[in-house]
Amino acid sequence: MSTESKPSASLSTSRPTVAILLTPAMRKQVVPPAAEEKLAAVANIRAAAEGELSTENLPRLLEGATAAITGWGTPSLDELLLARLPSLKLLAHAAGSVRKLAPLAAIEEGRLQVTHAASQIGSSVVEFVISQTLSFLRNPSKLNDGMKAGESWFDLRERYLGRLLGAQTVGVVGAGYVGRLMIGLFRAFGARVLVSDPYLSVGQAAELGVELCDLNDLFRSSDIVSLHVPSLPETHRMIGEAQLALLRDGALFINTARGTIVDETALIEALQQNRFTAILDVYENEPLPADSIFRTLTNAIISPHAAGHTVETRLRQGSAAVDEVCLFLAGKPLRYEVTKSILATMA
Repeated sequence: MSTESKPSASLSTSRPTVAILLTPAMRKQVVPPAAEEKLAAVANIRAAAEGELSTENLPRLLEGATAAITGWGTPSLDELLLARLPSLKLLAHAAGSVRKLAPLAAIEEGRLQVTHAASQIGSSVVEFVISQTLSFLRNPSKLNDGMKAGESWFDLRERYLGRLLGAQTVGVVGAGYVGRLMIGLFRAFGARVLVSDPYLSVGQAAELGVELCDLNDLFRSSDIVSLHVPSLPETHRMIGEAQLALLRDGALFINTARGTIVDETALIEALQQNRFTAILDVYENEPLPADSIFRTLTNAIISPHAAGHTVETRLRQGSAAVDEVCLFLAGKPLRYEVTKSILATMA
């Protein structure tokens, strides 16, 4: 059975109900105790019990609820369900993309307000990219392995002589929220940064301290290319054979955005030529199939869509979702609402 907090004697029993549509384990990882206490002070909390979070149980969990906190593992809400829930006005998503969370028409038409915590994920993603980039440039694992294998001190140092990030030209594809965080970090190391983004003006590029160029010129001129664009019809497989062929020998190609923006067949064929290295955190099919060729390529450094996941990031996402619910219940403007215009360019 779901659990529901009991209002104190000093509070009206007619307080709004907020459903937490997370498994108990995920709720513990995402919603800090202090945030849940803050929510309990203004609303009755109804949370899914162990084994209760399912599509079949959504009507009961959401019955009479004014708002719901959602996240990884929350079943999708459809139009039939929304029609049965006239009181539901807000979904506060403690994760990133909301495209599969609820009917997009309901968001676009203003029948349902939705917020998300993508802004809380950005710092985790860019730290991941920087850590992987520095590892590629400085080879700490190879140096460690060589030392433990008893290899020559001087030969090992010369064989894996590193490169400075600040001496590289970095191409950032996409200057949205995460892209701009990425630009800031690369520039902090002193790197020259090129950017390709059709929505970025020359003036905005100058303010960011970057050089604006087209996609092909970016691939041709960069030592490192990092992708930060959403998965949209116009970005589907926007990186293909033509762009990959322009990469310099020894270059680094990074995708922590979405797998669908890269033609994976072309990427595999390019990697098999062993001209450059790819750091891949996202794929067209996830989880990555056990027989994926990416698992066999020595110049493909792969991870399980983990760039945005840290202990602290998850707790920040949950706190942000609770804050949004509290703002909504107080009749105040939301900070991270997914509007129709935002939805059009959201991953």
